[in-house]
Amino acid sequence: MNKRIQQNVMIKGTKDGLTLHLDDSCSFSELLKELESKLSANYQFQENDSGIAVKVHTGNRYLLEDQKNRIRELISQKKKLVIDEIISNVITKEEAKQWKDEHQMTTIAKVIRSGQILEVVGDLLLIGDVNPGGTIIAGGNIFVMGTLRGIAQAGHNGNQESFVSASVMKPSHIRIADKIMKAPDKYIEDGHMMECAFINENGRIIVEKIQAFKNHRPNFNRLEGGL
Repeated sequence: MNKRIQQNVMIKGTKDGLTLHLDDSCSFSELLKELESKLSANYQFQENDSGIAVKVHTGNRYLLEDQKNRIRELISQKKKLVIDEIISNVITKEEAKQWKDEHQMTTIAKVIRSGQILEVVGDLLLIGDVNPGGTIIAGGNIFVMGTLRGIAQAGHNGNQESFVSASVMKPSHIRIADKIMKAPDKYIEDGHMMECAFINENGRIIVEKIQAFKNHRPNFNRLEGGL
C-alpha cells in the first residue's frame, strides 16, 4: 500500500495566471523548499513568453513581512512570474482594529461652521449642516442629514468607491480620493435635494439623485441605513 505524500504546495492555473495554495501546518522552511522545487521542475519559460500573474494563498498561516519578502523573492527568480498578491485568512489585532475603524460609522449631531474641520476615520453620518467655509473629512463615505454648503472630502485614504450624499447638496467643493469637483455658482445658490456625489466609470466626480446611485454601486447596501 502506497503511503500518500503530503503536498505543501498546490499550484493551479487559471485564466488570470497561477494560484499557489500553501499549506499552513508545515514549517516555513519546508514550504520554501517545496515551492522552489515545484516552480523549478514545472515552469520553464522562453524569452518571448509573456509575464504570468501569481496569487499566493497562505490559509491560516500568518506571514511576517520578512517571510512574505522571501516568498516574493523566490517567485520573482522565475523571470516570467509576477506576484499579484499574497492572501491570508488571518490578520493581526492591529490590522483588525484598523479595519474596524475604517468601516465603522461615526454619527455626530452638530453644525459645522466656517473655519471648523471635522474628520473621522471611517464613514461619517452628520446630522446637521455644513456652513460655507466648514469642512468635513472621512476615510469612507459621508452622509449629511442637512445642508452641505462647505467642503466635503470622502475616501480620504484613497478609496475611490467612497461617496458624499446630502439632504440638500450645495457644496463649494467635493473631493473623493484624489478627484476634486468645484460646484458652479448656480448650483451653490439653488442646491438640489437628496443627491449623491461619486466617481463614475470615466474617473470623474458626478452628482446624481440618491435613487440612481445603486445603478452605479449595485452591491452597496449601507445607503438605506444612512439616509
